[in-house]
Amino acid sequence: MDGRDGMRAADADREAVAERLRAALNEGRLDLHEYDERLQRAYAARTYAELDPLLSDLPPMSSPAQPALRAPSTVAQPSTGRLAPFVSGDTGRWLGEVWFPYLKVLAIVVTIWGVTSLLSQELLYFWPAWVAGPWGVVLVLRTVGGLAAGEPRRHAIERERRRQRKRAKRERKRQLRSTEPDKTPPPPD
Repeated sequence: MDGRDGMRAADADREAVAERLRAALNEGRLDLHEYDERLQRAYAARTYAELDPLLSDLPPMSSPAQPALRAPSTVAQPSTGRLAPFVSGDTGRWLGEVWFPYLKVLAIVVTIWGVTSLLSQELLYFWPAWVAGPWGVVLVLRTVGGLAAGEPRRHAIERERRRQRKRAKRERKRQLRSTEPDKTPPPPD
């Protein structure tokens, strides 16, 4: 094991591996079960030696925006404070969680307006604008503020913490079940 393999990986390194695994899933290189298994191992990895095998059978990403494992650095890079690009899986997931309820409700109210206009055989006043407008403005402000403040990354970290707590809870339950004495009666002689 060379020096790099024994070094501890950073959160950014684990996130880069997770992003490459997401891309491999979207490309059809991994099935969902294998993706989930590798993703769990990526977030549990402590060293580069644990991260590198997760990508060893995958070709490099073809886009120039490829997340790569970074070599450890002694100088921290300051945040630019600019809005993150819309290529991150965390950003896309966060935007979906913020905007999906709005889009769902908007589809429902526009459908109701369309059906009522069709049944009345005339084009009615477009009242869904009163639902879409104010709520849309609030969501735009929340999206801009959230992206500027790094909300998608915090949301992803919290989601991963919840997953880890659930895994730990399942593991504790499994261990408790394995240590309990067998309650089945012995077979009759």
